[in-house]
Amino acid sequence: MLKTLANAALFQCGWFACVIGGDSAWLFVGLAVLAVHLLWISSWAADARLILIVTVVGTLLDTALRTLGVFQFTEPGPLIPFWLILLWALLATTLRHCLAWSARPWWRAAVLGAFGGPLSYYAGSQLAGVQFGYGLAPTMATLALLWALVFVGLHRLAR
Repeated sequence: MLKTLANAALFQCGWFACVIGGDSAWLFVGLAVLAVHLLWISSWAADARLILIVTVVGTLLDTALRTLGVFQFTEPGPLIPFWLILLWALLATTLRHCLAWSARPWWRAAVLGAFGGPLSYYAGSQLAGVQFGYGLAPTMATLALLWALVFVGLHRLAR
């Protein structure tokens, strides 16, 4: 129970550090959260593969959304900013820990993804200055549908 709560708290600390700090020295807080997770809550052997896969899948997904104009970042480049890549790695640390309850039945993951995904992107957009290329309502609706599927898929990867 203590490790589950610590996992949730660490994720939130990492989330805020990445979103508010952007591609700055604050990223070291996110990297430290990742290290604490692997050293105390889980282990490299147990979670490394999942973290790497989720990070790659998430980076490809958000990069596609950037390319399609859904997200508009101030940072130039073809990929999403590093702070968002790190957020995907941090999200992966929660799947077998503080968010494990949402894996089964599958509809829990779909509901949590449909609400939590868009809300996280909205909060992040307000704090990090990310713009939505198609306006708020269409973007939130699209992200809700997408994240209902994505979160179910992420939990399947975690199994």
